[in-house]
This record gives sequence, structure tokens and C-alpha cells, in this order.
Amino acid sequence: MAMHPEGRTVALVTGAAQGIGRATALRLSADGMLVVVNDRKPSEELDRIVEECGGIPAIADVSDPHAVEEMVSRIEAEAGPVGVLVSNAAYMAMGPFLEQSEDEWWAQIRTNLCGTFHLIRFVLPGMRRLGRGKIVIVSSEWGVTGWPNATAYAASKGGLISLGKTLGRELAPEGIFVNVVAPGVTDTPQLECDARDAGIPIEEMRERYAAESPIRRIGKPEEIAATISFLASSRSDPFVGQVLQPNGGTTRCWA
Repeated sequence: MAMHPEGRTVALVTGAAQGIGRATALRLSADGMLVVVNDRKPSEELDRIVEECGGIPAIADVSDPHAVEEMVSRIEAEAGPVGVLVSNAAYMAMGPFLEQSEDEWWAQIRTNLCGTFHLIRFVLPGMRRLGRGKIVIVSSEWGVTGWPNATAYAASKGGLISLGKTLGRELAPEGIFVNVVAPGVTDTPQLECDARDAGIPIEEMRERYAAESPIRRIGKPEEIAATISFLASSRSDPFVGQVLQPNGGTTRCWA
């Protein structure tokens, strides 16, 4: 793994100001890693998570390849090459297919799918210098199943699954392991988008999704972070290009 001069693995977590990204930053910090906390703009939430995990802030919009390249260069100069990448930053907009603008479509593809491409592209040379690395791509259950009114989001997340499977096979001989997490509905601020689309209060949205789950509740960010923590560790070395689905049983299939 990439090691900070103090001996800690350098982990970059994108979209880490809230939700799954925030929980992951805290979990990897607890695992002993030096966490680089990314979000697309400065905020009090970002400052708090940086302080909580004793990490390093890194502002960049992952949909912008130049911004990602500059961010990775700064990280390498300050802390060393990235040994663990968690590509979590995401954008979702919901609405009927023909009512969603082309701009909305591409905004989701650029952030979710292209953003992950940019991140891997620029951290990979550092991992190759080290001879080892872990890349965890955060997809979605909807990338496996599709979802009404979430065409662009589901398509981008499905693309991430194919990207992870392909790069997993390509990079494993170099000691760089790529896997995917496809969470089910999780209690994050993103649920506000679902509630707006359904025209119901957020609490009713939570209850509706919980009723559809065999475990009768939605996921917790900390549960997804635990899955990511496993894939970021040496314990997961036998996993190559796999899709882990912490979803409470709402989708019972492999992908």
C-alpha cells in the first residue's frame, strides 16, 4: 500500500462531506489510514469531517479531468501516492425519461462514470510505482436492476459495474485490486431526491423503502463503509472485479 512518511496508507475518498463518503472517511481513518477527504467545494461539513478523521482536505469536481489531475498531484506531493481510492462522488436527478434534459443526463454521466474514469486514470501511475493498490468503486443497486425515473443515474452506475469488472481483471496481475460496492437504499441526504420525485415527505420515503426490504429497514452509511473497509484491506485480496451488494435482500442476484 501507499505509505505516508508516518507509515500510514494514503486513502482518497471522494464525495466525503456527507453520507456514505463521510462514513467511509471515518471508517478508514479508524482503520489507521491517512484519509484525503474530497468534495467538489469547500463547506463546513467538509471541514468537520477532515477534523474528525484527522485527514487532508482535497477540493475538486471529479467531473473535471484537469481538477482531478491537479488534486492527485497535490496529494502525492503532500502525502505520497494514493494506495486506496474510494470513488464515491455521485450526482442524481430524477424524472421521467423524456422530461429529463440532455444536460441533466450528461451531468450524471460526467460525475458518476467519467469522474471515476478520471480518478483511476490519475491515481493509477502512483499505484503502479508502488506495485500495489486498492480501488473501490461505489455503484448502486439501481446499476444492477435499473429504476424508474432514474435512467441516467442507473445507466451511469451500471457502467461503473462494467468498469470495475473489466479493470479488476486487467489490473490484478499488477497487485492492484478493483472491486465494486452496489448498495441498496441507504439513509443519506440523497434520499431527498427520491422524496421530491415521489412527492412525499422524506420520512415517508424512508418508510416506503423499508417496507420493501426483507430486513424492514433501509441501510446505514456505516454498513456500506464497513463493506468498503473490507475491500480496501488485504483481507479482500481474493476478490477481483467483484460486485458486493449490501442491500438487505432487496436484490438477490449476482452482478
